[in-house]
Amino acid sequence: METVNNLFVKTCICISLLLPGASVFSQDYKALQDAFSNSYSLEKAGKYQAAVDVIKKNFDESSYEMNVRLGWLHYMAGSFSEALNCYSRAIKLMPYSIEARLGYAYPAASLGNWEAVIGKYQEILKIDPSNYLATYRLASIYYTRKDYASAYKLFEKLVNMYPFDYDVLHMFAWTNYQMGKYREAKVLFNKTLLNRPGDASAMEGLGMIK
Repeated sequence: METVNNLFVKTCICISLLLPGASVFSQDYKALQDAFSNSYSLEKAGKYQAAVDVIKKNFDESSYEMNVRLGWLHYMAGSFSEALNCYSRAIKLMPYSIEARLGYAYPAASLGNWEAVIGKYQEILKIDPSNYLATYRLASIYYTRKDYASAYKLFEKLVNMYPFDYDVLHMFAWTNYQMGKYREAKVLFNKTLLNRPGDASAMEGLGMIK
């Protein structure tokens, strides 16, 4: 049985993980909530820099939430390097954060840094091996690079978890086709058409199989 001291230590660790940057709690909650609310309104209006400025008035580097929010707003504003900095801080504050890594991939891709994008998706899959978005996006990158063998492994994994998902069926069908597995591709294209009747891409694939 665990001692009281061990339980106390574990409890403190859990609390510290949930509350990075405790200094944010010394701020006025109402002011922060208003700032975030205003930033959402400004974002909806397409005023991304103004939304950034609203958050920055209350900015605390130790706040995970502020860094993630600023990362997204900087990305939308086209300030990709700033977005990467914000997402990187967020990841340092919450090392197991999947959302911050997914966010990081957007500006990294916009800058053409595909190795960084791949790296972040691979990190996500170490944390959560069954993560749909990271698996699908990484597989799609491999497919685009014509690394069909790597794409196949990931799409095969997804199709077993999501057997009737359009995107997964569609891309796994094309991956099989590219690898010369025409019988399997034909089955998958037909299953794709069950999900989305008349789908142009699936029909094209079937038309290419003799």
